[in-house]
Amino acid sequence: MTEVKARESRWITDMNHNENTDGTWRRDASGGSSRRGFLTRMTGWTAASAALHGHQAGAGSPTPRTRPKTHRRLRVALLATEVRRHSHAQHFIDRLVEGYGWEGKHYRPGIDLVSLYVDQFPIGDLARDRSRRHGVPIYPTVAEALTLGGSKLAVDGVVIIAEHGEYPRNEKGQTLYPRFKFFKETIRVFEQSGRSVPVFNDKHLSTTWAECEEMVRDSRRLEFAFLAGSSLPVTWRVPSVELPWGMDLEESVCVCYGGVDSYDFHGLETAQCMSERRGLGETGIRSVWALRGTKMWDELGKRSSTQDLVMAALARSHTVRPPDGYGYLPPTWDHLRKTCPEAVGYFIEHRDGLRTSMFMMNGLVQDFTYAGRERGRGTVISCQMHLPMPGHISTTADFFNPLVRHIETTVVKRKPVYPPERTLLTSGMTLAAVESLHRGQVPVATPEMAVTYDVGTESTFWRA
Repeated sequence: MTEVKARESRWITDMNHNENTDGTWRRDASGGSSRRGFLTRMTGWTAASAALHGHQAGAGSPTPRTRPKTHRRLRVALLATEVRRHSHAQHFIDRLVEGYGWEGKHYRPGIDLVSLYVDQFPIGDLARDRSRRHGVPIYPTVAEALTLGGSKLAVDGVVIIAEHGEYPRNEKGQTLYPRFKFFKETIRVFEQSGRSVPVFNDKHLSTTWAECEEMVRDSRRLEFAFLAGSSLPVTWRVPSVELPWGMDLEESVCVCYGGVDSYDFHGLETAQCMSERRGLGETGIRSVWALRGTKMWDELGKRSSTQDLVMAALARSHTVRPPDGYGYLPPTWDHLRKTCPEAVGYFIEHRDGLRTSMFMMNGLVQDFTYAGRERGRGTVISCQMHLPMPGHISTTADFFNPLVRHIETTVVKRKPVYPPERTLLTSGMTLAAVESLHRGQVPVATPEMAVTYDVGTESTFWRA
């Protein structure tokens, strides 16, 4: 109980009224006492989330202007870049209209998908098929999808899936998906309608820190629940473990695969959803350093504690490629370097001294594994985040199921299942890593990421 009481007294972030002149965010000095009452009434929800929606600690209902007028089934609109087989939008749409496996049976959501906006229609498009099959109209604009062709907001939730599709890349290699554009068009409808509803944004928030920050600020200003991110933090874990709440964490490591400004976001989420439970919560990011190939391996070679955690994470992998194609011995460092000579690593310093490292080791693994070490005692906690890719092990991508369930919960309760600051910081870390590589693999200071937030004691990943 000592740890819990200490953590309850932590000052919390209130970006509405506590912005420093340099643009960083500071904690609200009144947060300590309000957090005690908030945790008593709403175990598992963060004080930061309470501030996000404009509620006082312990408030039991949303503000009158966002409360549904009837007890009808809630309706959501989905905004997509494209809908084709195995695209994110296909997975979300099919689960919302047809259901998915949950707790040993087929579950049909308690909310209705009633409108679509689709930006592109590639060869193999499934949007029109889903529209005809399920009677969900495709509207020509974002505004019409949210108003159902009328003049005012007519849905109870908005789902933004701006992933996949043919979009330009900038000089840093970032794909310019229209997540921010879709979000701001949604905000305009909210402002014109005089009310707001919960919003979910898939994966990164945007491609610049200013836009990411603006999205979170908009959610506060208009007092709506904002959920964001990907499946990694909420999918099954093997084994089903959680970082003890309040643990004095010294270092976190994720080993994964994929590309820059893509699966690196998943890897950072893998580490962040564990690290945020430490001590008194997340304190913000001081710097990010991204390295590739020989430079990365040379730097990792200087960090013996990080090497140990890499091996602990690899021990949880179901796909790690052993030397000589078969064997039970752990891979040697020489094998790792030869197997993935162009591996990419991110070395991240948090403001409280925590170190986070993420390694994309293409050719060695095809999964996401985590290992973290407790300060002083040396206890290591490790697991795999269950993410089998369609066409490899799975054909249905069941790891989307928990995320769709959390979207439904957020729409129904009008409170995010976890705070948007997690996705704000993981978006920021991804952006800083891209910048680090763009500048020639140099460390990038991130004073703008002085973002603090807290999570409750309850876990939000799916346990069978």
